[in-house]
Amino acid sequence: MRASAAAVWQEVHSERRRLVADLAGLRDDEWRRPSLCPGWDVHDVLAHLVDTARTGRVVFVRDLLVARMDFDRANANGIARHKRQDPRETLEALREAADLTRTPPARLVTRLVEAIVHGEDVRRPLGITGRYAEHAIVLALVHQLRTPVSFGGGRERAAGLRLTDRGTGAAWGRGKDVEGDAVDLLLAVSGRPVDRQRLAGDGAPDLAGTAPGPSAPDTAPPR
Repeated sequence: MRASAAAVWQEVHSERRRLVADLAGLRDDEWRRPSLCPGWDVHDVLAHLVDTARTGRVVFVRDLLVARMDFDRANANGIARHKRQDPRETLEALREAADLTRTPPARLVTRLVEAIVHGEDVRRPLGITGRYAEHAIVLALVHQLRTPVSFGGGRERAAGLRLTDRGTGAAWGRGKDVEGDAVDLLLAVSGRPVDRQRLAGDGAPDLAGTAPGPSAPDTAPPR
């Protein structure tokens, strides 16, 4: 399954705007709620999204050199750069950056992975239901299944499993069965914790048991 660059950016831009709308009414304490990213709260993830929206190839390489090739440090530096004292100002920064088309030196589909996975990183702890285009989730999932964990993907996590999208019946891989909504499969493959009851099949415990994992599927390799 492929999509044009214009179609990918349209989905990414739409998702950024939806996330801004979803977070607009948060209480002060909700910004400090732990996200699904280990060590990051909701405000941290938001600042990271601002950073990646504004980071192109040249800046990405520069930031990585400044961080001495340490991706964790580069991500932390990016968060510090864009995290405002008032989370509402950080949210406004994402609103202003929503339609940018900058990307690090990685496949464009990683922008979809970032938008959806990080969107769920903050929405699920806040009890907010995400609304994603099915084809966008599938594009992101297929990319994660093909990409090694060391490069921000989840290929090893899905090894020996057959993943089936409960909504469409589409399936990937061979081995023990795991059935779930596509977004849950994407999160689990990306190393996020997924409620065991959201997955079915004899391979479900194996996939659900792979979390936690890398918390930033934005670049290669990840945080």
